[in-house]
Amino acid sequence: MRSNQITIKDIARILGISPSTVSRALKDHPDINTDTKKAVNELASKLKYQPNAVALSLKNSRSNTIGIMIPEIVHYFFSSVISGIEDVASQKGYTVIICQSNEKFAREVSNAKTLLSHRVDGILISISKETNSFDHFVNLQEGGIPLVFFDRIAPGISADLVITDDIDASYNATRHLIETGCKRIAHFAGPQGLVISRDRLQGYLNALTEAGLPIDKRLIIEADTFEKARNTVGHMLDAGNVPDGIFAVNDMTAIGAMQTIQKRGYKIPDQISIVGFSDGYLSGITDPHLSSVDQHGYEMGTTAAEMLFHRILSDEDEYVPEVKVLRADLIVRGSSEKE
Repeated sequence: MRSNQITIKDIARILGISPSTVSRALKDHPDINTDTKKAVNELASKLKYQPNAVALSLKNSRSNTIGIMIPEIVHYFFSSVISGIEDVASQKGYTVIICQSNEKFAREVSNAKTLLSHRVDGILISISKETNSFDHFVNLQEGGIPLVFFDRIAPGISADLVITDDIDASYNATRHLIETGCKRIAHFAGPQGLVISRDRLQGYLNALTEAGLPIDKRLIIEADTFEKARNTVGHMLDAGNVPDGIFAVNDMTAIGAMQTIQKRGYKIPDQISIVGFSDGYLSGITDPHLSSVDQHGYEMGTTAAEMLFHRILSDEDEYVPEVKVLRADLIVRGSSEKE
């Protein structure tokens, strides 16, 4: 599993110069001539050399540190996942470095470089909304670092995965709205570049199709934040495009929709029912309380961490990536439970 990272000695051997010359060239030392600096830096770039990578002579040592790359720490779901990861890491005697991308691709790439330079033994990853290139993950794997993706995965990267059955969970949430009498159900969707967003949309569509309800594209809108939901609902109501149910891609979107709906004088759930996704603590303090899909974030964190430590402690050079699919549960509350 763990391949050797390129070292200064490797570059020196290939170029036929001393390791100290390579080191100084990489630091742009004035004593090293321009041609040598150019040759060293071009080869270092080609071989994806990292200054603080684990030396070949220490390849069997460990830093007893793992990294976590997540979109947002403040999100209840991700904080739950982190709690699960940290509990497992603590039991193994490991410390954890947490990096958040703030949903920015460039920040995610920078985080990957930071964790590589800190010589972490493995990384748990949930990608940002903007991520559509995965070269930085390939670089980590080429550096011998095991990766486990959770929730938001990187298609095409051969690594262990821990995911929710988003299609099934979204189907159940939408079917619940249908069973309570809703016929014009809107879906406030996430960015379709994310697998989870596409799967949640598919579950919604599957439920409508099974129930024989028409698929109205005006009711499928990308709105995955509190503010976007507020604005979207306002535009829908102004246009007379009033749904009788809303399935939101996450809880904050659902809560944003609830706020605008109530300000406009509509009653929840009598006129418009709402279901969210992730079942954070806010779902229990809205009025009415929010129905939501419980993703079991803590369980996802412990499962992903155990998978990562299996890879870290394994002597396997080749392995078949493992996928673990966790079931999510719909928690029905007042926002969709009609009398």
